[in-house]
Formats: sequence, C-alpha cells, structure tokens
Amino acid sequence: MLRMKFGRVLLAVIAAWSCSANTAVNAQSANVPPGPSEIAARLVAAYPGIVRRVDGNDIFFSDGTKLPIDDGKGVKSAAGWLENPDIKDMFRYAYPAGAASSVPPKDFDPGRARNEAFLTKVYGDCRKGGVDKDLVSIVWMPKKYGHKLKFTRINGAAGHLKAVSEDLDRLPARYNVDLFPTAGTFNCRVVAGTKAISAHSFGIAIDIALKHSSYWRWFLGKSGKPGAVIKYRNAIPLQIVDVFEKHGFIWGGRWNHFDTMHFEYRPELFAGP
Repeated sequence: MLRMKFGRVLLAVIAAWSCSANTAVNAQSANVPPGPSEIAARLVAAYPGIVRRVDGNDIFFSDGTKLPIDDGKGVKSAAGWLENPDIKDMFRYAYPAGAASSVPPKDFDPGRARNEAFLTKVYGDCRKGGVDKDLVSIVWMPKKYGHKLKFTRINGAAGHLKAVSEDLDRLPARYNVDLFPTAGTFNCRVVAGTKAISAHSFGIAIDIALKHSSYWRWFLGKSGKPGAVIKYRNAIPLQIVDVFEKHGFIWGGRWNHFDTMHFEYRPELFAGP
C-alpha cells in the first residue's frame, strides 16, 4: 500500500474512473484535449515538489525555470502529434484506466506522445548522463523471480514500481509467463521508427515478458508502412494491467499502435481534478 499522499489521491481517482468506464470511452472518442486549468491541476498533483504552479501558458518548476504548455501550432496530425508534441498534446486522449479490454479506435494512443522538454526537466537527459545518477535497483517479483531492474527514484517512480512488483508477486502462478523474464527498463534510445525519445530513456518504463506480448510494428509486413491497418492483438491479462494502473502506470495495450509488453509511469494521466 502506498503511503505517499499522491498515492492515496491516485487510488481514489482511479476508483472513480473504474466505476465510469463508459464515460471515459466517450471522452476518448471526443478527442478534445483538456483546458489549461485541468492540465495545471494534473501536473501539480502528479509532480509534487517538482511542478510548483502553472500561470497562464507557463509551467513553473521548483528551480524557477518554466516551460510553455501550448506551442501555438494548433491541432497536429497523428504523425506530428507523436514526433513533436507540446505539453498540452500529452493530454490529447483520456487514458481509460480500469476499462475493459477493447480494440482502440484509429490513432487512439493515450500517453504515447511525450514532451521531451518536460520529461527531461523532471528526470534528466540520458544523452548527457543526467538520468543515471537517479537510477536505483528494484528487485522484480522477489518471491518468484528476484532479478534487479534499474528505475528512476525521481517523483517516487521506483517506489511505485516496487509496489507493482509486490502486488504482482501475489498473483497466482498462471500469470508468471506474462511477467518474467522482463524485456528491460532503462535504455537511452528513441522510439523505433521515429525521432521521438522513448520513455525508457527516462527510467520510467518497463517491458514485461516478450514472448507473450505483441507490438504493432511486428505486423507491418514487407511494406513497413506505418499507415498500414494492423489487427489489434493482446494476450496480457487485465489482472496484470489493473495492478500497474493502480500505481500510476499506463499500458501500451490501450493504444491503437499497441505495445502490450510496455508499461510506463505517467501519473499526470491519472491525477485528474
């Protein structure tokens, strides 16, 4: 059980969303990003001690620096949204925490776009060695697996992953094939096929058992065209997803561009007003 104040708020918010999954689905299809006040509330709640306040279009950090929420470029295409998102774009789709498994609508990828400037400000720049100093070891599922993984300690991310691990360790043995061996955590790289920085570069993502996962790029065929229609695939049980979401992790299996092994710590997508 999380003891941090944010953890209690997070669980309450997720519980509310779990009881109103249909409302969340409607919000997804509307594809309308939240306004500045809602974004401000989410960021302040999700990054306590890091995001101090939001004033107009600016996010102010605890060190006095600031970043704009909106880059003024308007609504971007799906490709532009992924390649060059502003902070507002990170909230373009409502993340459906607690919802039943379903085939995501076209280009519905909640949380897949990441503003590099914001995440670098919070977690550091791995290309300059700015992430390594905050990486700590987490023993993944100590009772059943016991291997160490590197995760950032910033904003309590490692603590939340540890809580995930402890909860997963209590699941029945039939879930083990989906949970280990893991396919990695910290890795300073871009997202395959793009120039966008990966969540793994910040030490906030984990890929679980590779053999039981599906990734949309594996099914592009010989053409390799990103616009190709790919049939959604998933074999990861929702019982596992529920545990991750309980502790502030989003799941790549909720994306149209599915990546079902992938979970990343994104508390701002849960900490709604």
